[in-house]
Amino acid sequence: MSFKLLFIISLLVSGYVQATVVEVRTSLGNIQINLFDEATPQNVDNFLGYVNAGAYQNNVVHRSVPGFIIQMGGFEYANSFPPEAISTGAGVTNEPELSNLRGTVAMAKLSGDPDSATSQFFINLSNNASNLDVQNSGFTVIGQVIGNGMEVADALAALPRFNYGGAFTDLPLRDFSVTDANNGVEPNDDNLVVISDVVVIDAATVTNPDIVPVPNTLLSSPTPSTSGSAGGSSGGSLSLWWLVLIGLISGRQIRARR
Repeated sequence: MSFKLLFIISLLVSGYVQATVVEVRTSLGNIQINLFDEATPQNVDNFLGYVNAGAYQNNVVHRSVPGFIIQMGGFEYANSFPPEAISTGAGVTNEPELSNLRGTVAMAKLSGDPDSATSQFFINLSNNASNLDVQNSGFTVIGQVIGNGMEVADALAALPRFNYGGAFTDLPLRDFSVTDANNGVEPNDDNLVVISDVVVIDAATVTNPDIVPVPNTLLSSPTPSTSGSAGGSSGGSLSLWWLVLIGLISGRQIRARR
């Protein structure tokens, strides 16, 4: 059965499976995320479609910007470097209902296209509301990291980063040095932060009711800040390097590439 067919089936299933908590299983530790099914239903269903289809197996954290975000969901490590872009479905309608505060999880998208989010998502390492709540019509928050997940996220953000161009200009690597990079050593799964899978661990309709997401109130501001951007990629038909989000780190931008 093809991935696209699995994806369509899983999207249909996710409409009935009101999954509330998922676990991102990384080589640095697990990160649990409480999903906001009711606040941003279309984007949560879209995300669960990829989860249920197994699209995040052997994915990698491909971008880390300390004090800003860590990003994942777009590239698979298949025993060769660089990781390959995964197949994706159509973009999902933007739902900028909630604020991009530290510990929230949001969907990446293409610059200048609010409804282009597909598989890539990011964890906010800081309060990015003044930037990401307004940029590109606001970035859709789909959940909140719970438990000790932010300890894992912060440890990941503390890893040294290497510039391999394209989607991998801020690639976090473990047990890898500048000398290795200069000598042409190719990173492998011992160096990459690999996501073995993202799985539903609690499908209850209401889980962690004490978590109250903060509304995005900045989109109605008369003079919104646009100092940074977050971006993602959609259709799988585009080439790996074509999905690079335009924008510089100095502007605190999020870019996702395929």
